[in-house]
Amino acid sequence: MLNVVIDRFRNAIEKRSVFTYAGSLNYWDMATGGSEKGMSFRAKLQGMLTGYSYEMLVNEQMEADLKFLEGKVDELDEVTRRMLVKTRKSYDDYSKIPKEEVEAFSKLQLEAEQVWEKAKDKADFSMFADYLKRLIEFQKKFVGYRGYEGHPYNTLLDDYEEGMTVDKLDEFFAELKTTIVPLVKAINESSVKVDDSFVRKSYSIEKQKELAEDVLNVIGYDFNAGMLKESVHPFSMGLNPNDVRITVNYHENEPLASFYAAAHEGGHGIYEQNVNTELMMTGLCEGASSGIHESQSRFYENVLCRSEAFWEYYYQRVQNLFPEILKDVSSQEYYKACNKVAPSFIRIEADELTYSLHIMIRYEIEKELFSGDIDVNELPALWNKKVKEYLGLDVPSDDLGILQDVHWSNALFGYFPTYALGNAYASQIAATINKEFSIDEKLRKGQCMEITKWLNDKIHNMGSMKKPDEILELVTGEGLNAKYYTDYLKEKFSSIYDLQK
Repeated sequence: MLNVVIDRFRNAIEKRSVFTYAGSLNYWDMATGGSEKGMSFRAKLQGMLTGYSYEMLVNEQMEADLKFLEGKVDELDEVTRRMLVKTRKSYDDYSKIPKEEVEAFSKLQLEAEQVWEKAKDKADFSMFADYLKRLIEFQKKFVGYRGYEGHPYNTLLDDYEEGMTVDKLDEFFAELKTTIVPLVKAINESSVKVDDSFVRKSYSIEKQKELAEDVLNVIGYDFNAGMLKESVHPFSMGLNPNDVRITVNYHENEPLASFYAAAHEGGHGIYEQNVNTELMMTGLCEGASSGIHESQSRFYENVLCRSEAFWEYYYQRVQNLFPEILKDVSSQEYYKACNKVAPSFIRIEADELTYSLHIMIRYEIEKELFSGDIDVNELPALWNKKVKEYLGLDVPSDDLGILQDVHWSNALFGYFPTYALGNAYASQIAATINKEFSIDEKLRKGQCMEITKWLNDKIHNMGSMKKPDEILELVTGEGLNAKYYTDYLKEKFSSIYDLQK
């Protein structure tokens, strides 16, 4: 009897994985060049696929099988036990939401992203406002169905980082703020001025593409198990370990944007490509959480590819591609340009130090959205006010402000804080690696693959077999400790800007 139930349970999860796969391919097509006229059909298809996935999860047989297996936990293998825990959580969430609302929400998400692209292109939030309002209304209704403890935003936070709450994040961001704000002030007052004029010149798009592919190869992204395309907003998509796709966008006068987008999305991709293939079709063949996923993307983007040691090794490649622009620029000058601190409008182009301030802006707005009743039409003004407060900038247009990120068009409320958590996790993981061997020494020798192998063995292969806090404890020997991140920032930027430590 037990084996029959296990087989039926795992078969249902496998079928759900097929619908997820099809939905992901549908989204990939839309994001990387699907026709405008085909949008309505793709949106309808997405809603239907979501509905089929819902039916595979929420039904009497699944409810009975979950209860039966929960009574036999001690007799289950490790993978089936973890599948049971994750499926129970999903069942409890989705079974409270009517199927027709899930389908309508999924359809709206795909439509909203298309509208967001047009609104961003025209820098006109009003074009997108009604869609955003409807997405927020859906999410508020879903939180109401699902219930919450303490703060309604906690339910959404838990979707992306299991166990995360407003109380924990308030404390976390307060700790970051006490380091970042005075550090930015000290840098602004420093006599050291970093010259980055040479990265504002005209860089061939074709050569930028060549560079993006090269750095992905260096850090360990497997092109035989993935691809690199272009999209309005860079993203990664892990269909399975043998098919992990990433996108980048290119701008002639901003070569660092595409380079670091490639390193960032490459970090996500490397994670997904190295999950144990035995977990395919189990619902566990994915990253442990958004925060752990971001720890990998930010690790490759910042800890590795913004480091002085990396540029000592890698700079010659860039100089060879752009000899006329960089012939008189040293690797040290290029390294400092890559780490210049200057408040900016666009999150994905922000320097490493002020990046988390962008996340705080989103976090505070999202928290307020789900605790109060903000008029959606007031959001641009609220956004601009917070940008002025945190970054000292006057936002000139919506495309440089509230419309800059795709995430709200997908209703990913609760996701943004994981970017900052990922930074902290990355620094903590780096400190652990440095106890075994020197990251900088490996980078100077061009041995990035040895670092990647360490991450493959310690983190990537587990997929989502464990919760994020369990992985952090297992890998580093302790829970989240933001001090590693704040110490890293202080040491790095005090050195670049010759500050007293």
